[in-house]
Amino acid sequence: MSTNVSSSPEPTLPEKDRRVSPWWRALAYVLAIVLGLAVASAMSMFEQFKAQMEHMQKQLQAVAQIKSIAVLTDEQHAPAMLITQDPQEFTLQLQRLNAVAEGQEDSMQLWALSGTTRPKSLGVLTAKLKMQRLNASDKDLANIDTLAISVENKGGVDPAQGPRLPYLFKGAVIQKAR
Repeated sequence: MSTNVSSSPEPTLPEKDRRVSPWWRALAYVLAIVLGLAVASAMSMFEQFKAQMEHMQKQLQAVAQIKSIAVLTDEQHAPAMLITQDPQEFTLQLQRLNAVAEGQEDSMQLWALSGTTRPKSLGVLTAKLKMQRLNASDKDLANIDTLAISVENKGGVDPAQGPRLPYLFKGAVIQKAR
């Protein structure tokens, strides 16, 4: 018995086309470009945001902060002097609100008053200036409830001597809420 095995080829399946369609390739390129643009836009917006925040912080630091305020009044209770404290600059800013001026041989001197303690001199005002600054730290103004201005001899008096009374202007110190 002989077996005839014929070696006939088995039917072959058609080979699948493994190439990618040009449309898919074009779509992938377009999406890659869109993704790149989105990342670049996001980075640009983040940098702009950072720059805006830095600018706003600088503006905020440049704005004068007020920790306390006092409106000194004369004997008729008319406003005569506005005093504000800038804790960042350690200064008092004084603004004259009336036309009262020192004589040629006089000076105005600012005093910090608190209950029964001796008045503390905060400085002598420069004659005829509408606005001026005096150095004053938080320590200088600690436990102070009133500010007053006296008229003294030219150049002011020794702080140990104390002011000449009565005060020309006087007013309560108001602390800003925190």
